[in-house]
Amino acid sequence: MRGPGAAMQRFLCPLLCLWALRLPAGTSTAARGLDVASYRERVRAMFYHAYEHYLESAFPYDELRPLTCDGQDTWGSFSLTLIDALDTLLILGNVSEFQRVVNVLQEGVDFDIDVNASVFETNIRAFQTPTGMPYGTVNLLHGVNPGETPVTCTAGIGTFIVEFATLSHLTGDPVFEDVARKALKALWKNRSDIGLVGNHIDVITAKWVAQDAGIGAGVDSYFEYLVKGAILLQDKELMSMFLEYNKAIKNYTKFDDWYLWVQMYKGTVSMPVFQSLEAYWPGLQSLIGDVDNAMRTFLNYYTVWKQFGGLPEFYNIPQGYTVDKREGYPLRPELIESAMYLYRATRDPTLLELGRDAVESIEKISKVDCGFATIKDLRDHRLDNRMESFFLAETVKYLYLLFDPDNFIHNDGSDFDVVVTPYGECVLNAGGYIFNTEAHPIDPAALHCCRRRKEEQWEVEDLMREFYSQKKTKKFTLKRAPDHGEGENAKDPGDASSEKAGEKRNSKKSSHSLLSCPSQSFNSKLAVLGQVFLDNT
Repeated sequence: MRGPGAAMQRFLCPLLCLWALRLPAGTSTAARGLDVASYRERVRAMFYHAYEHYLESAFPYDELRPLTCDGQDTWGSFSLTLIDALDTLLILGNVSEFQRVVNVLQEGVDFDIDVNASVFETNIRAFQTPTGMPYGTVNLLHGVNPGETPVTCTAGIGTFIVEFATLSHLTGDPVFEDVARKALKALWKNRSDIGLVGNHIDVITAKWVAQDAGIGAGVDSYFEYLVKGAILLQDKELMSMFLEYNKAIKNYTKFDDWYLWVQMYKGTVSMPVFQSLEAYWPGLQSLIGDVDNAMRTFLNYYTVWKQFGGLPEFYNIPQGYTVDKREGYPLRPELIESAMYLYRATRDPTLLELGRDAVESIEKISKVDCGFATIKDLRDHRLDNRMESFFLAETVKYLYLLFDPDNFIHNDGSDFDVVVTPYGECVLNAGGYIFNTEAHPIDPAALHCCRRRKEEQWEVEDLMREFYSQKKTKKFTLKRAPDHGEGENAKDPGDASSEKAGEKRNSKKSSHSLLSCPSQSFNSKLAVLGQVFLDNT
């Protein structure tokens, strides 16, 4: 869920997100007198306060240092804050600034540079290992350094299927999805006899180096991507893997709606702590329909927020207090993210109240002249000179979406764009967006309807269509339309179905409520619009 920076590859997958859960009819957006519109505008102001000071004081560095009004590189010198903030501009409705920044990035960001970067944070160039699990760090110019450690965290191995499958679908090159799947399956193969995975593994030997099992740091987004990958790709195998993990997690790590850390082979408690990164879990539970359990766990986490005005990195559950040297709050998004998902599912006003508390806390404690600073210690509200890129990519975005029920991201499928290709209609922007772990949204329809196929595949389909057309009419000749790209309103003049569709096929913003992508049907377990059903309905 987290991660200080997402590289260009992780962002430039088509705009998307993940859920659009059906809402109860007649529910109100007003939570016990809460002025939702006012808080939405306060969140917008928070974004621009941080964004403009980053551009003024820190660009082209990765991050803003808000206490000294300058910048620093942290995860590879990619201008990561600007990249991470890019689609937040669209969600706030600032299309012109989005286009301007895209032009700046296209002209000025160079990934062939001699720096070491996190594979997890910047995406994959390091999968050539005996196990198929990637190294944790790669040099962007030279590849894996000869002395690089083979020990990688579980999340660093299992958090690629969303972006890499998208890349494969849109380019027609299966290698990206293939390596991501191989890494996922390697982790699955090496789970313990009781169904748990550890925290760090040797990617050469497949031996577990850190054997603590939980849902938080080092593991978190592996579970997240099994669910989101299953929904995005309509993949039963990925979902079944997660559900098996979920059983083991409930059996061995769950205590009174808290989740502890246990030894992966024995199931004995190793750390009775709650980590702030674990706060994504209620949102993930909501995506598989487990809303009741999600709300109970969310309320536990919310009590910690109200105790400190933020979530400390580590919280000792038996003692009810922070853990030494883990008292800080770097403005992480996970609890706000869960509130957004759960509010879409339940309309429970408590979830808006968390959003209100987050705005008030962050503005009161963290806001400084040049942006928003990490809270070094929640006990006395001392600040640290850092504003991580996920603040604009995730924290502000999820807050804004929580307070903006009419945002295009929340589209329920009643509104969409129809684009005509030489081989049928392509439906886009119908909702059901999937958020990656840095909160960059992906349109699943783009994968299923706008897949870029190799020229040989086009030619084979041409021949097959021509064969069957001639067999039917005895005089029909198929002539392929000029190649205008799959995303444009092109029409095959020899395709009778194109003529038959007429003006309707060229319409946009149709009122139909379901996707009609012909290239891949949705299975009975995974419904359109991102909602997952666990029964046979």
